[in-house]
Amino acid sequence: MMSFETSDGIKSEPSTSTSQWLQPPCRKFKLHEILSATENFNESFVIGSGGFGKVYKGKVIVGTSHVVAAIKRLDLMSDQGATEFWAEVEMLSKLRHSHLVSLIGYCNYEQEMILVYEYMQNGTLEDHLHKPLRTHLSWVERLKICIGAARGLDYLHTGTGIEFGVIHRDVKSSNILLNENWAAKISDFGLSKIGPTNQPRTYVNTLVKGTFGYLDPNYFATGQLTRKSDVYAFGVVLLEMLCQKRPVDRSLEFGLATWAQDSVKEGNLKNIIDSGIRGEISPKCLKGFAKIAIRCLESHPKHRPTMTEVIFSLESILTLQLQSPGKSIFTKMIYVFPFNSAAENPDPSLIKNTTSKATIGSNNDAASDVNTVDPHGSIVPHPNLRVFSFAELKVATRNFQNVTVLGEGGFGKVYKAWIKDKPNSSSKQNVVAVKKRDSNSLQGLKEWQSEVDFLGRLFHPNLVKLLGYCHEETELLLVYEFMQKGNFANHLFRRGSNVQPLPWDIRLKILIGAAQGLAFLHSSENHVIYRDFKASHILLDGSYNAKISDFGLAKLGPSDSQSHVTTRVMGTYGYAAPEYVSTGHLYVKSDVYGFGIVLVEMLTGMRALDTQRPAAQQNLGDWVKPYLADRRKLKTIMDSRLEGRYPSKAAGQIAQLALTCLGPEPKSRPSMKEVVKKLKQVYAISETPKVL
Repeated sequence: MMSFETSDGIKSEPSTSTSQWLQPPCRKFKLHEILSATENFNESFVIGSGGFGKVYKGKVIVGTSHVVAAIKRLDLMSDQGATEFWAEVEMLSKLRHSHLVSLIGYCNYEQEMILVYEYMQNGTLEDHLHKPLRTHLSWVERLKICIGAARGLDYLHTGTGIEFGVIHRDVKSSNILLNENWAAKISDFGLSKIGPTNQPRTYVNTLVKGTFGYLDPNYFATGQLTRKSDVYAFGVVLLEMLCQKRPVDRSLEFGLATWAQDSVKEGNLKNIIDSGIRGEISPKCLKGFAKIAIRCLESHPKHRPTMTEVIFSLESILTLQLQSPGKSIFTKMIYVFPFNSAAENPDPSLIKNTTSKATIGSNNDAASDVNTVDPHGSIVPHPNLRVFSFAELKVATRNFQNVTVLGEGGFGKVYKAWIKDKPNSSSKQNVVAVKKRDSNSLQGLKEWQSEVDFLGRLFHPNLVKLLGYCHEETELLLVYEFMQKGNFANHLFRRGSNVQPLPWDIRLKILIGAAQGLAFLHSSENHVIYRDFKASHILLDGSYNAKISDFGLAKLGPSDSQSHVTTRVMGTYGYAAPEYVSTGHLYVKSDVYGFGIVLVEMLTGMRALDTQRPAAQQNLGDWVKPYLADRRKLKTIMDSRLEGRYPSKAAGQIAQLALTCLGPEPKSRPSMKEVVKKLKQVYAISETPKVL
């Protein structure tokens, strides 16, 4: 029976609650197989070494195939031993994620303890930051590695789908491995601990273990281990990335963390950046990156962000870095946490399955719907949608010319196109919108599948109509009805002589339509949580009728607002509900919060998030609440482009509705059905707007 280390270091049998989630360990290799794979541990096969022992490259047989693997052998002189060995086997036998290294198997024979992992072609992050023959990593590459590692840690902390989360306890650059595509994977679980996921600040009493330079000072001083101890260590890794200095550097008197913190306080941030990337970082990205790194290093754990918040920040920084000049940085701030296996999906028991025509056939993420993709990955034709060839859409968009671009989002560009009712015929051409995935997008097949599945089955006047799709090799495209007036965000936020501000009654009409669309999704027949509601996802036809678009992040969930689905956070910062960001718990009422933000945007003409505003005003949802409760204060923040042409009573009622939608507790927020009713009442008193 496998054992765990207790608070006093004594090995014990796993508790009943712990053993319930432990699956039988992965394959057990015989010693002669390991000896054959490494040619009796030939030193020429060594690719690295650590606290546990040396790591060898070798070929092992898995099934009928020879697989290149990394084989880690316990050094008999190591301070580590059976406890760390079995912890690694137990953790990686259960946990599966695209940003965790995979354990192929293990071997224990007499004193030999050997672990067999997938081979990571590009070694460790430490190799490329600090070794003499290191590879230069660009700033964008470093950001992507940080995001991948953060996703792996976030999964350990909150997304395992089990009642216990995992505290890694030894986060460092040498435990971040890089595959052939430079994707980051967390490794080395020998010191990991299990703790309850529903108590993020509850600590586990334990012997202090870790690596000096990354070790959480609070953990070192008190012996109290929390998930925030991993966050501290990750903050040190962020500084390594930025400064390319070791955590314990001989040139630094008090270590990297203290040196960097002092440098930031002294306004010396620019001078501590690695000279190799100094010219690549925009000032805003540098400021944002330093801010999240320093937050991770806060002395008290409760002041540090969660790994979910860290991911939001890093994704925002990457989006900003990649954004071309002159474009708003908020149009593409989608934060996607991909997953590759069933182990990463939420617990199916938490999601109510239905058999309605309007619902999805799977009770996992909609993106995993088996009715859309067969087990071999080929697309199953959807009965309600037309399958387009790539060649056909290439012609329809004039070879995807820039002049046909209507807009751009997290998935890719949207093109105006002309297609015939039937291919190869003389039938009339219809104007459509074609969305094509960008090869550099953080979204992919799963989001594309989700869109096809939801909009192939859900029909409502306030949902955009999906006409068809295309999937050929790596090309992913979606074909929608053309919405002449674009998206609501453009009308609210664009400035210029050729942009006419929307009058009060049109704004209300748009909000009512969008609310009706959300209410339809939330209905007991559908159980759909939209998860990314924002102004740019409200499209407008020629008569300003609103239609909700972009279902790539939509999810099935319970209709009861009191229950929740545990999941990794996806959405857009500024619109995402606070309980979702902080806990990963998703409610139907999380959509209501996003709708409340859009209500405030409509009133003020201000974006949900804008770093150009003063610091206290950058997050609109946090800053605006005192103004919503007082009609006199409200007048001072109303959109100046309305020129006072709105009924003050109606504006006050919308403000009060927004305030309830932004309530801190999901249960205190109204349902979307109630929101629709209230908006229609307000519209009735807004038909003859008064000039103030």
